[in-house]
Amino acid sequence: MSARQAALSPARANLALATLFLGMFVLGSGELLVVGVLDRIAADLHVTIPAAGTLVTAYALGLAIGGPILTALTIKLEKKIVLIGTLALFIVCNLVAVLTADYGVFLGLRFLIGALGGLFIASAFNAGMSVVPPERMGLAIGIVVSGVSVATALGVPLGTLVGQTLGWRGSFMAIVAIAVVTLVATVALIPSVPLAGANAGHQARYAFAPRVLAVLFLNFIVFATTFAALTYIVPFLQSVTGISGALLSVFLLAYGVATAVGSFSGGRFADRNAARTLIIGSIGIAVSLLVLYFVGSIAWLVALVLLAWGLSHYSIVPSLQVRVITLAGPGGQLAQSLPVSAANVGIAFGAFVGGFAIDDSGASATVITGLIFSVVTIAVAWGTSFLKPPVVEESSPATAQAVPEPA
Repeated sequence: MSARQAALSPARANLALATLFLGMFVLGSGELLVVGVLDRIAADLHVTIPAAGTLVTAYALGLAIGGPILTALTIKLEKKIVLIGTLALFIVCNLVAVLTADYGVFLGLRFLIGALGGLFIASAFNAGMSVVPPERMGLAIGIVVSGVSVATALGVPLGTLVGQTLGWRGSFMAIVAIAVVTLVATVALIPSVPLAGANAGHQARYAFAPRVLAVLFLNFIVFATTFAALTYIVPFLQSVTGISGALLSVFLLAYGVATAVGSFSGGRFADRNAARTLIIGSIGIAVSLLVLYFVGSIAWLVALVLLAWGLSHYSIVPSLQVRVITLAGPGGQLAQSLPVSAANVGIAFGAFVGGFAIDDSGASATVITGLIFSVVTIAVAWGTSFLKPPVVEESSPATAQAVPEPA
């Protein structure tokens, strides 16, 4: 995992975690904002809507592929410096994106911004866990992860509103402004993170061990389960539930708020028993999808199901991260960049399969697709619960990183 910071006061630790939360909020908003202003970007850059949609794909590929690569390349660097450098480059790339009129340049920038996002996430987890005691590792991860959840619930709708008023470039400038504030806060409030002793090659032996890959597959299938249905939730709400217009935003906001609450509470569950949380959360997702299929025509019940679904899904995200880090042992610093890559591949796969389902059988078929995936999720969550962290006997700075699995 990460070397531990010398004891900080609770107030100082909370300020550091709040700064990392803000950083994740900014990057999460920057990632998803494109969706809300896609039509305006397409018109301004003179490309089709599908072509503009590849901006989302480029970011996801950058995060999934470039994030782990940048994490490996910077593994020996002090994490506060990495965070500062990543935010600075994020600001520069978004400024160039705002100023460019060339779609190809924008596409390349989105890949680079995605890679920077993956690096920031890994470094933020490292910094967050270094300022809390080992028994609060899950809570720290939950706070950091919740930045993305809050971005989904609030940042994207607000950014879209700004985009509709000031244009897509105005919404991206708002992201840049918040990123500048985050950069200043990072310089002032994030303490130096003690360096780990192992190099990338040594860590890779543990980070890509079969036990870690098993949980990464769980990460993949969890997100495929949700996004097979969630990607097409608006058509479902329109055709099955019978709602439209402003009410759609209310239902989506309910899901978004639930994900934020789930991220915060999920950190505490991860500290208590991460493996058990994964099983319970996976069952919660399956039950939510099953109920959604049968009560899809009853609006108020659908709203409750969306709340339960969001809570179930995001309450297990911190546990997925904790399990990967602890099962990687001395390779935890490298491994902590991998869950987000697995999640993005799962999102892409789930959306792809859900697309076939809705084309073939309608919106309800996407829920059934997610439900089928959820059965696999429960089985994999149960199977991975028996996995244990590696026993590393040699005494070295690298082995000092290993952290016992939460009880």
